[in-house]
Amino acid sequence: LHICIYYDLWDAPHGKRSDHPHDVALKAALQRFDAATLGEARAIYTNSKIVSKRLETFNGLKSQPLYPPIFRPERFRCDGYGDEILAVCRVEPHKRQALLVEAMAHVKTPVRLRLCGKSGHSAYGEALQARIVDLQLSDRIAFENRWISEEEKADLLAGALAVAYLPHDEDSYGYPSLEAAHALKPVITATDSGGVLELVEDDRNGLIVEPEPKAIAAAFDRLWREKATAARLGAGNLQRLSEMAINWDHVVETLTA
Repeated sequence: LHICIYYDLWDAPHGKRSDHPHDVALKAALQRFDAATLGEARAIYTNSKIVSKRLETFNGLKSQPLYPPIFRPERFRCDGYGDEILAVCRVEPHKRQALLVEAMAHVKTPVRLRLCGKSGHSAYGEALQARIVDLQLSDRIAFENRWISEEEKADLLAGALAVAYLPHDEDSYGYPSLEAAHALKPVITATDSGGVLELVEDDRNGLIVEPEPKAIAAAFDRLWREKATAARLGAGNLQRLSEMAINWDHVVETLTA
């Protein structure tokens, strides 16, 4: 059961929205239960400001964001800035890989796109593959419709030009953004990508664009033409983690204080 469909995704395009008495009653019961049980805690921490805001909106509870780091960040490295934009995450409609595919129909440089990930429902992945063929982009887009290994991910990130992560109204910055930072790669994201915007600042550690294909394509082309800009933003991405204290020492000290 995906609890979020009874919260912020209730009215979202890919949400649960239902007027059936059973669904409405279940939604109310879950929110009452969460408010009662979480309200017993001495302190509540969330993974983003957005989640803290949602917790207050839906459950009337105050909380403190405590940004989670990733496991073994040392496995990531930078081998330069190649021609490939990399997107590694679950293949789902709200992750909007379809936008990235459409963007590639508008690029003006030899930039390439690699999508990696698996969907819980095959239809979206199949639709993506079909769209790539329809747009005659099979030679420009590699779609790895599977879960790649952590070693493969590190190797792909090492030579990538940038990371694209454009979910709709994400609840946190997303691990792809942190993995990009540890590989010294900038993040391309969208103005409506939610918690990603707590980490990514435009032209400082990434590029923030409107969620439409031509704007995304322009960002792809800019980084391909300006490899020095990609390197600057990538370095800024790692620096941003330090500024936000996204590390295990900070998490442990906060939780044990």
